Amino acid sequence: MSNLLETRITRLLGCRYPVIQTAMGWVADPTLVAGTGNAGGFGFLAGATIPPAEMEADILKVKSLTDANFGVNFHMYQPNAAEIVDLVIKHKVKAVSYSRSPGKDMVSKLKDAGVVCMPTIGLPKHAIKAVEMGADAVTVQGGEGGGHTGSVPTTLLLPQVVDAVGAQVPVLGAGGFKDGRGLIAAMAFGADGIAMGTRFLLTKESPVPEATKQRYLDCKNPGEIIVTRALDGIQQRMILNRFLGELERAGGLKKLLIALRNGLAFRKFTGASIFGLLQSALAMSKDGELTPAQAIMSANAPMIIQKAMVDGRPDDGVLPSGQVAGVIDTLLSCEELISGLVAEAEAQLQRLQAQGK
Repeated sequence: MSNLLETRITRLLGCRYPVIQTAMGWVADPTLVAGTGNAGGFGFLAGATIPPAEMEADILKVKSLTDANFGVNFHMYQPNAAEIVDLVIKHKVKAVSYSRSPGKDMVSKLKDAGVVCMPTIGLPKHAIKAVEMGADAVTVQGGEGGGHTGSVPTTLLLPQVVDAVGAQVPVLGAGGFKDGRGLIAAMAFGADGIAMGTRFLLTKESPVPEATKQRYLDCKNPGEIIVTRALDGIQQRMILNRFLGELERAGGLKKLLIALRNGLAFRKFTGASIFGLLQSALAMSKDGELTPAQAIMSANAPMIIQKAMVDGRPDDGVLPSGQVAGVIDTLLSCEELISGLVAEAEAQLQRLQAQGK
């Protein structure tokens, strides 16, 4: 490994390369996390879409598949957050990642146990606050990234965050990365490495059904991967498919009907009745920020995503995706992806050094 690819983040996490696999719901399972670690990267297990009873089993499964360090991602506001913190500490998981609404007490407890805390942020002010709360590193996602995302591109946002907190903690760039050229570009902006989601979704170890992977590979235009508020009122980047198109065109009443239809389709997971869904929606929308339809969709979003990511029905659910899917056309193993990325990064470094002579 080139000395220039050894950074603060590789030393902090104990991985060979500054390449992080993000924790995508329904996607970042033990096989993908272990595959990433065995290839020299650092993987995060998705803890927000794993039933509480299965969380410990998945942590142990990763440990059975790799000796590499790995992390767990979760929301500190989810009902079983305290349980996940205890499991992370019990099993000596190396790191946690989280985003909205971090809990100061949970961060403190994790840090006291030696767990690396790595929030994902979208603005310099959020990075500053996260570091003040105890973050050991931050991942900054630009607008090209998939799922909930902001509007500022990575090329503008990353240097701002590096200037704001880079002297204190390692900074990782996310949104628009897929190869070694991107890693060197991020490092040129001052980052200590990159985090990738969509690129790891499109690997052989990814559990996403082949029909859904093919829908991502068939997307040849980054412009088809749009930012929408149609699902839950919050900006999300997704591939424009049949279901999302229906949501985009629907009026308020139709959106409510679609929301109820999808909510009730997954009542076996939520146990919700029509009355219960409406009652919950009214409670969530009373502050006026979300309509009842958006509130129901927000509550059931993981299950709507599941249609594509687990059931293999890419047109019947939503397809969170970074714009980078529009320029990915091959499925690689984690080993092929990371070894190729590292070789390309080292070649780019050699080219730049030769130009400077």
